[in-house]
Amino acid sequence: MKTRLQTSLGQQLVLTPQLQQAIKLLQMSTTELELEIAQAVESNPLLDWADSSDSSSTANEAGDGNDSDAPAERTDAGDDWAPAELDWSAAGSGGNFDDDDDNGSAAERVAETETLADHLLWQLHLSHLSSRDRSIGAALIDALDDDGYLREPLATIAETLLPAIHADEDEILAVLHRIQRFDPVGVAARTLGECLLLQLDVLAGDTPGLILARQIAAGPLERLPRSGVAGLAHELKQPLDEVETAVALLRSLDPRPGTQIAPLSQDTYVVPDVVVWRQNGVWRAALAAHAGPKVVIHRGYEQLIRRCGDADAGYLRAQLQEARWLLKGLQQRGETLLRVVRSLILQQAGFLEFGEQALRPLTLREIAAELGLHESTVSRAIARKHVRTPRGTLPLRAFFASGIDTEGGGEASSTAIQAMIRRLIDDENPRKPLSDAKLADLLKSSGIPVARRTVAKYREAMNISASHERVRIA
Repeated sequence: MKTRLQTSLGQQLVLTPQLQQAIKLLQMSTTELELEIAQAVESNPLLDWADSSDSSSTANEAGDGNDSDAPAERTDAGDDWAPAELDWSAAGSGGNFDDDDDNGSAAERVAETETLADHLLWQLHLSHLSSRDRSIGAALIDALDDDGYLREPLATIAETLLPAIHADEDEILAVLHRIQRFDPVGVAARTLGECLLLQLDVLAGDTPGLILARQIAAGPLERLPRSGVAGLAHELKQPLDEVETAVALLRSLDPRPGTQIAPLSQDTYVVPDVVVWRQNGVWRAALAAHAGPKVVIHRGYEQLIRRCGDADAGYLRAQLQEARWLLKGLQQRGETLLRVVRSLILQQAGFLEFGEQALRPLTLREIAAELGLHESTVSRAIARKHVRTPRGTLPLRAFFASGIDTEGGGEASSTAIQAMIRRLIDDENPRKPLSDAKLADLLKSSGIPVARRTVAKYREAMNISASHERVRIA
């Protein structure tokens, strides 16, 4: 079954099985990718681990995910995470490097556990919503089950918001519709039919069977197991072949989108996917030398195809095709990840050089528009991915931040404002700590009009006590 996926720029992509596999590989962490490839090598005789001393294997046919200028930016000898000529001292005076982080092994940081709720809340805070709508959105996300469904009625959600927010069901429904556009596609649905309809909505209008699939998802979907395709065709008074096409399209969708964001175990270690450094005043990025396992086509089995009987040759050809799809998917994963990271370091060069206070507001939509990708593709590309920088190993999510308008007509990111608040508190008189109101006044004098309650929210998010609890004798 081939469908067409509509991108944010109106482009159409054929959603073939190999592209579906590429999407799956893209959203995997390095740890999950290692497990996926290990299972593929175990089940497919045409795949083998890359080994320069093994004459029966050849280099990865699909490439390693680097583009044309990457060989000058990476090395497979010496430092696993940086080019041999990398000068970490060029990162500027604000580096604050951690020797253990920069010189230790690749598995020296424990991965942050990210749940479906974390993934959705991150997208919620990057959305252009009011604080009221964000509070409603947070309540909705908190009510989702592990599969990504909203099982609670909207009236119950309204009750959980009391007494802080009095919202009717129409207002809650409007915020729910915004969350239903987040990644993974189909999340926050209230029924299976709604979940499938949300996924059908991202497909192009000329997708075979789309109109009929929508009709089935909106109505007789629950009767399909009992009546079968033939019974459904009779009920809808539609040709059997058209109903079969529509049902096949529905079966290609994910009925449990929430499981796409499965939490990693807490003892999982971070293996950076990308390394970032500054060379001659320009920030550069390349895939880490050991960010993922390397696999190749086993030439011995490939040559055996020509000498086998028809039955064995057919099996080996199928396995060869699957192996090539996997290698191509790994190549596309690397290329997409590298494009996203290079766009991020271009947008956030100040963050890399000066730290959090220089982090500018940046959303998924901006990166997606710049690269000609869908927002969900960018979200998958950065999910549980890490980059090694002169500032240490950072999650790619750290390069994004929501914004607040400044008096100068620009924007300051929420992360930058938090860094400013922390710096003000670090420099305060310990006998007379700064109150939230005083912090707000100081920020306003710097051109950032932030309300006292916003300062309190940011302070609490950073686990900093209130001023009366910070009083101490110097």
